[in-house]
Amino acid sequence: LLSQFDPDNTGYISTEKFRSLLQRHGSELDPHKLEVLLALADSNSEGRICYQDFVNLMSNKRSNSFRQAILQGNRRLCSKALLEETGLSLSQRLIRHVAYETLPREIDRKWYYDSYTCCPPPWFMITITIVAFFLYNGVVLDRFVLQVSHPLYLKNSLLYHPQLRAQAWRYLTYIFMHAGIEHLGLNVVLQLLVGIPLEMVHGAARISFVYVAGVVAGSLAVSVADMTAPVVGSSGGVYALVSAHLANIVMNWSGMKCQFKLLRMAVALICMSFEFGRAVWLRFHPSAYPPCPHPSFMAHLGGVMVGITLGVIILRNYEQRLQDQTLWWIFLSIYVIFVLFAIFWNIFAYSLLDLKLPPPP
Repeated sequence: LLSQFDPDNTGYISTEKFRSLLQRHGSELDPHKLEVLLALADSNSEGRICYQDFVNLMSNKRSNSFRQAILQGNRRLCSKALLEETGLSLSQRLIRHVAYETLPREIDRKWYYDSYTCCPPPWFMITITIVAFFLYNGVVLDRFVLQVSHPLYLKNSLLYHPQLRAQAWRYLTYIFMHAGIEHLGLNVVLQLLVGIPLEMVHGAARISFVYVAGVVAGSLAVSVADMTAPVVGSSGGVYALVSAHLANIVMNWSGMKCQFKLLRMAVALICMSFEFGRAVWLRFHPSAYPPCPHPSFMAHLGGVMVGITLGVIILRNYEQRLQDQTLWWIFLSIYVIFVLFAIFWNIFAYSLLDLKLPPPP
């Protein structure tokens, strides 16, 4: 094929040959992909198209040069919007709904709609929710939540405790424990309603990175800013996902066509504020079993900071390689510096400061 359309091995195909190829094989392509190919041909002012862009496009990959060609083109996609298409099955309507909930550009929505195969499914968010929150708490502990009003909750080997901060797994496993049924319920609802659509669009690797980064940032933020408190709950990861999603909507407000977006943002912010306010109240409320402390709320703030930095970059660039983006490396470097600072803080600061830590469980 390369020798036929590019006999001189220049790496480019003329737009005339490209159009003839589309006319010959257009019926074999998905209608939205054909529309994007035509837009790519019309947007090129030099009379030629990069052959590698064409190969990437046919293999469901889109390069930066392809994106720029579409963005700078003088032709808009003129067919009807994906939202106006009729005769779709229930699963197709669900995929279309997810596309409009998460992606700001029509070209990305159509591309996602045509290329999504539900393979693999959003396994990360489903697994972390079902296994972590229900199976472990229900089967192993014979209870679904840990009531922090009882001193025995500190004896759990999964939550973060300042006296046991050398046990590194606790900086992650604290997400499996929750301070009451309302704490568990709110986190599960936000995690499923926001996390599953995001994973369907951006994939398990990106979403799990944002989630785990929020979890680690949450526990490290507590160890630095609220040094005498334990931590329970998955709010660090949940708030990282939700804040990244909300920030992405705000930054792309005109392009987001999801229904009732203002109402949905208000509901999400109210739920997050309610849960955060509850965590603040619980932290400063006198303990019924002193010196048994209440959990910290700083994990929520650590998750939010990850969401509006790393999370926004990940969600803003659909199918674009993160390693090609300068801002991604800047925020990743800041995150790594914070993690290293927190590690050294945990090693040296606790011994230097005169702190009254709660007794070990």
